[in-house]
Amino acid sequence: MTFKAERLMEIETHLCSPLLQDQRHNRGVARKGPRRNGRASGSAPLQRVKRGWVWNQFFVLEEYTGLEPLYIGKLHSDMDEGDGSIKYILTGEGAGTTFTIDDSTGDIHAIQRLDREVKAQYVLRAQARNRLTDRPLEPESEFIVKIQDINDNEPKFLDGPYQATVPEMSKIGTSVIQLTATDADDPTYGNSARVVYSILEGQPYFSVDAKTGLVRVSLADMDRETKENYTVVIQAKDMGGQLGGLAGTTTINITLTDINDNPPMFDQSKKLMSVPESAPVGSVVGRIWAKDRDTGPNAEMKYSIIDGDGRDTFDISTDPTNLFGIITIKKPLNFENKPSYTLKVEGANIHLDPALRHRGPFKDVTIVHVSVEDVDEPPVFDSPAYYIELPEDAEIGTVVKTVSARDPDAPDNKLTRTALFSCGFYNSELMNIFSHCLLGYQSILNI
Repeated sequence: MTFKAERLMEIETHLCSPLLQDQRHNRGVARKGPRRNGRASGSAPLQRVKRGWVWNQFFVLEEYTGLEPLYIGKLHSDMDEGDGSIKYILTGEGAGTTFTIDDSTGDIHAIQRLDREVKAQYVLRAQARNRLTDRPLEPESEFIVKIQDINDNEPKFLDGPYQATVPEMSKIGTSVIQLTATDADDPTYGNSARVVYSILEGQPYFSVDAKTGLVRVSLADMDRETKENYTVVIQAKDMGGQLGGLAGTTTINITLTDINDNPPMFDQSKKLMSVPESAPVGSVVGRIWAKDRDTGPNAEMKYSIIDGDGRDTFDISTDPTNLFGIITIKKPLNFENKPSYTLKVEGANIHLDPALRHRGPFKDVTIVHVSVEDVDEPPVFDSPAYYIELPEDAEIGTVVKTVSARDPDAPDNKLTRTALFSCGFYNSELMNIFSHCLLGYQSILNI
């Protein structure tokens, strides 16, 4: 049996020819049958050989949109004398649904649209039978119909849109993200699947390698604190980027990640705080903040009191967020002894990048003035307890003891009250004075 493509239908030779393919015209031919004595033009005499099958492939372009069925090729048996006694049978993949055969002429047509991306080839079987007896005239033969690609699929970015990050201040050429566009067309045929990448939006900050799709930094010293987010649009175009090629696009949202490139700074070189003298040890006086334009760990701080007359009286620690400094009382305060203190406080970054030390120093200093507020305090006796010895025969009116109390709030703690106690003498006015002196303070008389 001979398989003929449309271009070779007029050939009626019965010589067993080798497989002929002409991909430029998308055609092929082969035949099965005995070689007969004779000459081909310009060739040596051919000798008779045993009948044998020669594989054949028909090539047909996909996506045919004509109104008539698409002609694929022709089957012809050596035994067909054109009298209609031969019936051609087609079986295999798509036989009867995608492909039909004229059982008298052997013409094969495609009656469905062919899509190489759905199915690239069909394996079919053909046989010639006697129309009256249905007896096979030749063994069944197998052939392939290959669907030839056209550029009908644009490149696609299957995972887009994309998210990517790159450190701020990155050098030119730093890799950001690798993109790959897929094209469903045949990569082995023509340029239908040869993709070229280009950048449509995002210049001059970023660029893309035309062949590999690797996105890189193309502008040095991009500062996150100035601009953090960028939108980049990448195009992939097939046909090697030539005019007429199909294109697909995707978006990349690129975020600059922070590095520690900014030193902390206090808003003010001096800060005023106040605290009552009665505040207990451990009480919070106030908090300070050395602001840092960086974020996350790069903005974390450590605070310390490096100088001042209040270094031994106050302490400073960092809050749980590692951003603020908390000043607390370390020793009791006394307005009358010292009404104010000065603290020199330093705030320094915890995490430093050795490569960026030249941008430092990554610390700052401020002066904190702490005023101690006066609190109204009760008088204080000159002794917490008194012990008095008195003769049993002491006369009435004998002075037993003189006690005194001072006012801590008065200048120089000067004496404000004196009480005289006489043996056998009770003076209500004196006791009232004494009772007044006991306000907020207890003194014990042991007589």
